Amino acid sequence: MNYRKLYEGAVEKLLFICATISIITIVFITIFIFRTGLPLFEEVSVTEFLFSDRWQPTDDQNPGFGILAFIIASIYVTIGALIIGVPIGLATAIHLAEIAGERSAGVLKSVVEILAGIPSVVYGFFGAVLIAPLNRMLFGGTGFNILSGSIVLAIMILPTLISISEVSIKSVSKDLKAASFALGASHWQTIVKVILPAAASGIIAAIVLGTGRAVGETMAVLMVAGNAPIMPEGITSMVRTLTMSIAGDMGYAAGTHRTALFATSIVLFIFVMALNVFIKLITRKGRAMI
Repeated sequence: MNYRKLYEGAVEKLLFICATISIITIVFITIFIFRTGLPLFEEVSVTEFLFSDRWQPTDDQNPGFGILAFIIASIYVTIGALIIGVPIGLATAIHLAEIAGERSAGVLKSVVEILAGIPSVVYGFFGAVLIAPLNRMLFGGTGFNILSGSIVLAIMILPTLISISEVSIKSVSKDLKAASFALGASHWQTIVKVILPAAASGIIAAIVLGTGRAVGETMAVLMVAGNAPIMPEGITSMVRTLTMSIAGDMGYAAGTHRTALFATSIVLFIFVMALNVFIKLITRKGRAMI
């Protein structure tokens, strides 16, 4: 009896079962979210839900279930995080891949790994204790606003941006780099004009994944963004994002209010799925270069 073949066959079946469980889990989550959230649109129109900023689910006389303010707030906070985090993350990835020595790169990678492992509530405490008071001192108001949320999210997405961008930069063919040097380009010119364009697909994928992390973050933003269900008017406005609305209201929501929260999760689900499809298209297009 060939025990090696039996062992390999058992491992293959086990891996297949694990993969099947993952797929089934995703299917059940999708069915649950849509089955629980879609009944809202029997009482509230899709237009009102997506394009109204009136959120008053506990008003018995005239309840409102518009999430436009939450959508805009999520977009503002996410864009702010990307504006702050992408330059820092990309610069760090370039330093790790092309400039840093082996010892300093090892230290910096360890710091990035620590950042990735810190719980989101700790980031929230850091933002509430340090970033929000500094924000309040510089710009006035409460300090709990879009800017504070963006800064905290920017720090949180750095590990994703740095790790994937570094791998993409290191994966660029060494022949391209050697050819650039042979033509007389400096190291910095080679990085900017040869390496980064060749690694663009991977870098874009890192940015998109960072966007997904920022959109889906709840606790840290809940602690520093103000949690006010109003339409944002600027970077110093107190806001409530989609995830904040779900986390803040789910504990006491009932009836149509609870259904509206599940409908909000449908919006998040569709957005995340769209990001995943976008990543697949980008990575497939640039696979030859990465």
